[in-house]
Amino acid sequence: MRCPFCNYVNTKVIDSRPAEEFNSIRRRRVCEECGKRFTTYEKIETLPVMIIKKDRTREAYNRAKVEMGIMKACHKRPISSEQMAEAIDSVENSIFSLERSEVESSYVGELIMEKLKALDAVAYVRFASVYREFKDADTFMEELKSVFKK
Repeated sequence: MRCPFCNYVNTKVIDSRPAEEFNSIRRRRVCEECGKRFTTYEKIETLPVMIIKKDRTREAYNRAKVEMGIMKACHKRPISSEQMAEAIDSVENSIFSLERSEVESSYVGELIMEKLKALDAVAYVRFASVYREFKDADTFMEELKSVFKK
């Protein structure tokens, strides 16, 4: 593993432990040249998953899209980065645990909404308003009422 600071070829693992619900390994490393420390993650390589979008086109699953959706919904909300990372990992684990090569985007959207609903009502409504494409204020209000009933 190359050092990200000085680009030296040899680094030494000083700590190794399971991470992300035991789906990856976190390794703490130190560069043998400059002495700086950094962290790497090893993740199990999974089969590629294709997402079937609303228009029936397909595209490769992209974790960054899930991250962006959750981060935008949680913007300026009292939700820690750890909580967001847990939600992202949970969504991803649910997708890959299906062991299917294709997954509907609606399934992914519902998973995200489920996680956001448990974290923060405002983040949930933000995501739902974009995901469900609310056409008017009445639709928006109906969703708000359903959130506060529960």
